[in-house]
Amino acid sequence: MILKEGKIMKTWWKESVIYQIYPRSFCDSNGDGVGDIQGIINRLDYLQDLGIDIIWLSPIYQSPNIDNGYDISDYQAISSEFGTMKDFDCLLKEAHDRNIKIVMDLVVNHTSDKHSWFMESRKSKDNPYRDYYIWKEGKNGKEPNNWASVFSGSAWQYDKQTDMYYLHLYSDKQPDLNWENENVRQEIFKMMNWWLDKGIDGFRMDVINKISKDQTFNDVLPQTSQYMRPSRYVSNGPRIHEFLKEMNQKTLSHYDVMTVGEITACSVEEAKKYTGEKENELSMLFQFEHMDIDLGKYGKWSPIPLDLVKLKQSFTKWQNGLADDGWNSLFWDNHDQPRVVSRFGNVEQYWQESAKMLATVLHFLKGTPYIYQGEELGMTNYPFQSLDDCQDVEVFTSYHELVEREHLLTHEEMMKGICANSRDNARTPMQWDNGYQAGFTTGIPWMKINPNYKDINAKQQINDKNSIYHYYKQLIQLRHSMPIIVYGQYQILEENHPDLYIYTRSYKNEKLLVIANFSTNKHEYQLPNEFIKGNILITNQKNADIQPIMLIESYGAYVIHLTNN
Repeated sequence: MILKEGKIMKTWWKESVIYQIYPRSFCDSNGDGVGDIQGIINRLDYLQDLGIDIIWLSPIYQSPNIDNGYDISDYQAISSEFGTMKDFDCLLKEAHDRNIKIVMDLVVNHTSDKHSWFMESRKSKDNPYRDYYIWKEGKNGKEPNNWASVFSGSAWQYDKQTDMYYLHLYSDKQPDLNWENENVRQEIFKMMNWWLDKGIDGFRMDVINKISKDQTFNDVLPQTSQYMRPSRYVSNGPRIHEFLKEMNQKTLSHYDVMTVGEITACSVEEAKKYTGEKENELSMLFQFEHMDIDLGKYGKWSPIPLDLVKLKQSFTKWQNGLADDGWNSLFWDNHDQPRVVSRFGNVEQYWQESAKMLATVLHFLKGTPYIYQGEELGMTNYPFQSLDDCQDVEVFTSYHELVEREHLLTHEEMMKGICANSRDNARTPMQWDNGYQAGFTTGIPWMKINPNYKDINAKQQINDKNSIYHYYKQLIQLRHSMPIIVYGQYQILEENHPDLYIYTRSYKNEKLLVIANFSTNKHEYQLPNEFIKGNILITNQKNADIQPIMLIESYGAYVIHLTNN
């Protein structure tokens, strides 16, 4: 059902709240230490009680798990550690019975090197599958160009069998597909339709803006290191919109589904091409500008303190940029990001307040909000003591490059970066209760449980009406009942304030004023006159009331609702 409201179409996926599940770490039903599909089924009532509308399921396909499932060897088979296709069909039915939709991860920039296509492709230069991947001759006894892999080192892997190199923007076990080959595209569209016919409700598309590469394969210049990030040649490439329009026409347009594209290095104008109402490409996109605010000289491994003014500028740019066309995804956490309460909050003194404050800021912005498993409990980063605690391939490749090879960071500096920003922070198992292994498994978990699970867990918070869990539940209920939260226009106030993020939302005869304090400092804030007559809709403070001059407590959050009848 699509209705027109002003310039923006009303759709179910704009009005939804999405919950991301990382299956390996969500719930283990059989005691092998790895989360699985039956474990998700066992927790659907929890998600129904929370109030979410859609589950985004990180990959559950057959995979060697070099990159935890983002290296797929069979798109139409379930990894045995997660269960069977019968289990998946059961999950789909049980979720739909609870009015919860299922969105699958679509990883089609690359496959596993164990995928049958690639195993055929590498056999010979004249194999029918050779052109399914990107093969190039070496240059002067070296790689075809100086492109760097996201996981460090060269983006090219030499293959002795045919004396050529194949492209891998990620791990060398994740060769990139050649989307220039029409057969590749048709195979992917056929696979997508197979899942859509099964009844899934859409796709989250992994690094989808990298499927079109500049076919010159030129070096990145000027060259300042051995290998250079090739973003200008592989992000938002020359045929990207052609490919996505073809995908929409061959698959998505035949179903009532939602899509979200992971789009790196993206401008607002480019985002409108991906998600504009009349473009027929994607429903919404993930862009990561606000996730780069605190990255230092060596990226995530050398974080710097948050500059709130820059964070506000980023949010405001995207709120205004997609105000009348296109659609934002709203997120702090996901499987690739550290825990936001550890990153932008204050776990030591104001854990609960800052978790609720950060949720308030996000859920009252315009766009579709995402909750990553455990975010609704205020789960925190893991206190990594050594590399032995880590699992993520990115940690080890980056450690080798920055500490062992280039000597740019000391071991201690790198461990500090790992504790702050490693993807492993998001992948520690879900904390269900204060019992054995936090209720995640009856066995030995694939990754260590955060030791604070006795204090931070779902069972405790469900029974505490003042908990972070119940605050998220309230945020979701408000979104479902108030169109202003979904469709209202955004305006920032006090844009240069170093500690306070204040903005309004306006819709028909209603207004919202959102006030959030990102610091331990307390601030007096003079309310705009009209809001003195309003009501506090939600706050993370116990005894807050409206005053002409409001005292904004440390990590305080306040939303004031005003109706002009």
